[in-house]
Amino acid sequence: MAEPVKFTLNGRPVQAEVAPGTRLSQVLREDLGARDVKVGCNAGDCGACTVLVDGAPVCACLMPVQQARSKRVETLRGLLEDEPLTRELATRFQDRGAAQCGICTPGMLVAATALLRANPAPDQARAEEALAGVLCRCTGYAKILDAVLDRDGLHGGGSGSVGTPLRKLDGIAKVEGREVFSDDVAPPGTLEIRLIRSPYARAAFRLGDLDAYAAQHGLTAILTARDVPGRNRFGTIPGFEDQPVFAEAETRMIGEAVAAMVGPPEVIAGLDPAAFPVAWQELDPADSLDAALAPGAPQLHADHPGNVMCTGFVARGDVAAGLAEAAQTVSGRFETSFVEHAYIEPEAGFARIGDDGRLEIHAGTQAPIMDREALAVILDMEAARIRIIPTATGGGFGSKLDLSVQPYLALGVLATGRPVRLTFGRRESLQVTTKRHPARMNVTIGADETGRITGMEFQGDFNTGAYASWGPTVANRVPVHASGPYRVPAYRAGARGIYTNAPPAGAFRGFGVPQAAFAQESLFDELAGRLGMDPLEFRLINALEDGVPTVCGQVFDQGVGIRACLESLRPHWQAARAEARNFNAESGRIRLGVGLGAGWYGCGNTSLPNPSTIRAGIRADGTLWLHQGAVDIGQGANTVIAQIFAQALGVKVDDLRLIGADTALTPDAGKTSASRQTFVTGNAAQAAGRALRAMILRRANMGEGARITLGAGWIDVAEAGKIQRLELGALAPDAHGYVLAAEETYDPPTRPLDENGQGVPYAQFGYAAQMAVVEVDTALGTTRVARMVAAHDVGRAINPLLVQGQVEGGIAQGLGMALIEEYIPGATENLHDYLIPTIGDVPPITTLIIEEPDAHGPFGAKGLGEHALVPTAPAIANAIAHATGVRPRRLPITPPRLAALIREAGHG
Repeated sequence: MAEPVKFTLNGRPVQAEVAPGTRLSQVLREDLGARDVKVGCNAGDCGACTVLVDGAPVCACLMPVQQARSKRVETLRGLLEDEPLTRELATRFQDRGAAQCGICTPGMLVAATALLRANPAPDQARAEEALAGVLCRCTGYAKILDAVLDRDGLHGGGSGSVGTPLRKLDGIAKVEGREVFSDDVAPPGTLEIRLIRSPYARAAFRLGDLDAYAAQHGLTAILTARDVPGRNRFGTIPGFEDQPVFAEAETRMIGEAVAAMVGPPEVIAGLDPAAFPVAWQELDPADSLDAALAPGAPQLHADHPGNVMCTGFVARGDVAAGLAEAAQTVSGRFETSFVEHAYIEPEAGFARIGDDGRLEIHAGTQAPIMDREALAVILDMEAARIRIIPTATGGGFGSKLDLSVQPYLALGVLATGRPVRLTFGRRESLQVTTKRHPARMNVTIGADETGRITGMEFQGDFNTGAYASWGPTVANRVPVHASGPYRVPAYRAGARGIYTNAPPAGAFRGFGVPQAAFAQESLFDELAGRLGMDPLEFRLINALEDGVPTVCGQVFDQGVGIRACLESLRPHWQAARAEARNFNAESGRIRLGVGLGAGWYGCGNTSLPNPSTIRAGIRADGTLWLHQGAVDIGQGANTVIAQIFAQALGVKVDDLRLIGADTALTPDAGKTSASRQTFVTGNAAQAAGRALRAMILRRANMGEGARITLGAGWIDVAEAGKIQRLELGALAPDAHGYVLAAEETYDPPTRPLDENGQGVPYAQFGYAAQMAVVEVDTALGTTRVARMVAAHDVGRAINPLLVQGQVEGGIAQGLGMALIEEYIPGATENLHDYLIPTIGDVPPITTLIIEEPDAHGPFGAKGLGEHALVPTAPAIANAIAHATGVRPRRLPITPPRLAALIREAGHG
C-alpha cells in the first residue's frame, strides 16, 4: 500500500505517495520529474543514478525511497543551481571533452562534487577511488580525470575553424543534465510494454487464451505475431531480413519475444511473466560454432544451406607459391569471444500519434532512415506516415543500428490508439541485443629472409548468432582487412558467417576487423621472432605505401599513412623495450612487456552506395540553419560536421543553428556506422557550405576571397575594402522558409568486387599503430596495462580534442576485449557479471595525431571511430607474449588462461 514519504530534494520539500520498497531513482524520475538522474542497470553496477543523500554519494536505484525520509537529496540539476563547485566542474567537463554520449555524466559530476567537497585537491588515486563506482563506456576516463583534477591538456577553446579543439556544440546539455535520452521522453503514467521472452536457446511454443489473461489482469492489449500487419521480419541487409518481430512457432535464442503485454504502469509492474499463458517445448540447440557445424546439427534457417549464412572471399596472387618461397612460415589458430556493447543506456523509447497524424517514434538509434524504412514494411504503412525522432543515444557502438524497441512501440500505439513506452531491463538488453562476433581463425603467413611477406592465408568462422544482423557485412569486410595495412603479394582470405542459437552478433566498432587483426598481428610478431628481426622494423619493411596495391588490387596514389604511424612510435618503442630489458633483468615473477599492433579500416560501406545529404539555409531574419541528420552517439558528429560546413561557407560556428536528426526535418545522412560520418556526411556538409557560399558571392558579385558576415536581416560581403550588403527581406523564401539555401549529396567513389574480391571497396582507409606496455604477474596470470601510445592517421584532425577522446575511448574498449570482456549466452545477466574497464583499469594514453591528408576527405579528413580499437588487443597480446614468452591465442586473456599457458610452457 502507498505511504507518504517526505524529504528535501534540491533544497525544496517534496512528498511522494509510494509503495514500500520503491526505488528512490523511480520516485525521483517518475514522480518528481528529476530525469537528470539516469538509470542504466537498476543493480548499482553502473552508477549513472548517483545522487547525494545528506552529502554522501549513493546509487538511487539501490535505495528504497523510505530510507530517504527526512533527508536531503541532491541531484545534478540542484547542484548546478546551488553549488559553485559543480558549476565549475561542468565547465571543465565541457572544456576537456569529458562528456561523449553523456549518459554517465550526471552521475560522474555528482560523485566528483562529493569528492571535491571533502578534498579540494585530491591526487589521481583518490579521484579514481571516488569515481570508480560510475562506469563510462565512451571516454576511456582520461578526460574525466583531467576535468576533475583540473589538469593541463587540450582544451576546447578553439575558434571552431577546422583544426581547432572546439567544445562539443551539444555538450552543455550533457553536462547540465538536460540532455533527453530515450527513457526521458514519456510522460509519467504512459502505457507500458513488457515483452514475454523465451527462456530457452531453442524452443517450440504454443500460446494460450490471451484474451482471458488480458481481461483478468487489466491489460490494455496483448500483441503477438498475428498483430503484425505487414511482414513479420526485419533485418539490416537486403536479403537477410530474417529476424521476426514476434516468433511464430519456434524461438531460436534465449530472450526471443513471443508476445507483448501493454497496460498501465501499475498493472505491468504487478505481473509475473512466468504466469503468462504460453507452453514451451525445449529443443536441442546449436549454440556454438562447433555445435552449428557438426554433422546432423539443427538447421536453423531453411533459406541457407546448413548453418552457413554467407561467405566472403579475397584472393590475389599464387598463395601456395608465395608460402613455398618463404624462408619462414608461421601458423596459428586464434579465437575470440562474444563481447557485449555494454553501453550505459539500455534500449528504450516512446511512441505516439503526432499532431500531424503521423506515427512518431522517439528512441535512441544510429540509423533513423533505416528504422523508418523497416517499420514501413513491418506495419504495411507508407514511410511518409512514420516519423523517427532520435533521442540522445547513451552509447551505441553499432548495436543501436538494429531495431530493438521500435517495432513494439509502433504496434503498441496502433493497437491501443494511445502513447506507449518501453524500456529494456539490463538483463533483457544483455540477452537479446547484438554482440561482437566470436571468431575462430586459422592463419598462415610466410616471409623471405629479408623480412618481406611472401604469402598469407586466412580462414575465419564468425558466429553470427540466431539472426543475420550485420553478419553479412562482417563476412565481406574481414577478408578485405585481414592482411592488415601491409603489402601482401600472394593472399587468400575467406570468412563465413555461421548461424547458431546464440544472441545475434552484429556491428560493434570494427565489423570483425579487430578479431582478424588479433590473429594477423600476433603472427607478425612470431614471424619477426623467427627471422631475428625487431617487430617494428618488420612492420615497416612491409607497410603499405602510396602506389602499392592492397590485397584487393586497389592502388592509392596518396594518403596511405601507416608508415607515418609506425615511425612516430619508434622513439617510444625503443625507450620502452630498453626499460623492459632492464626491469626484467632484475625482476622475479613480475615481468614487463612491450608490444605493437597496427590496423587499418575502410570508411563506409563495402563496394556499395553510401550517400549522405546535408541541407542548409538562411532565413529572411539572417539566421543560418544547418539540417544535420547524422546521428551523434557521442563521437562528435554534430560538432565536426558543423565545423566543416562553417569553414566551407566562411562563417563562424557560432553563427549556426543546428537542426538534429529527425526524418521529418533532416535529409538522409545515412547511418552512423563504419566511421563514415566525418568522411561521407562531412563531404556533403563541405559541398553544401561551398554551394551556399557561391550563391552569396554571386549575388554580391564578389570574388572567392570575400568575407561573409551575417546580420539581422542582411549579409555583408567584403572584399578589397568594398562591402556589398544583401537585404534578405527582399528575397522570396522557398518551401522550407529559406531565402538562400543549398542541399548537397556525397557518395564515396567505390567499385564492386569481382569473384576474387578485386576492386575498389572503399574510397579511403584510416590507419593506426599502437604500443602497449604491460606488467604481468607470472604466478597469478594477471596483466596490468601500464601505458599505451597510439598513433592514428586521421588525414586532417577537424577537431583534435574529439580525436583524442575517440582514441582514448577506443583503447578502453580494446583493453576490455583483450583482457576481461566475455559474454556467455544464458549466463551473463548484468554488469556485475560482465566486467568492463573502470576508471582504475585504463592506463595513461599518449595520442599521436598523424595527418596524411586524403584526397577524398573533407579538408583531407579520414574516419576514426572504428580504427581506434583495432590495434589495441593485438598490441596488448604481443606485450604479454614479450613479457612471458608464451603466445595467447584466445581472447580475452584472463588470468586463469594466461597462468595455464605459463605453466604449460614451464615458465611459472
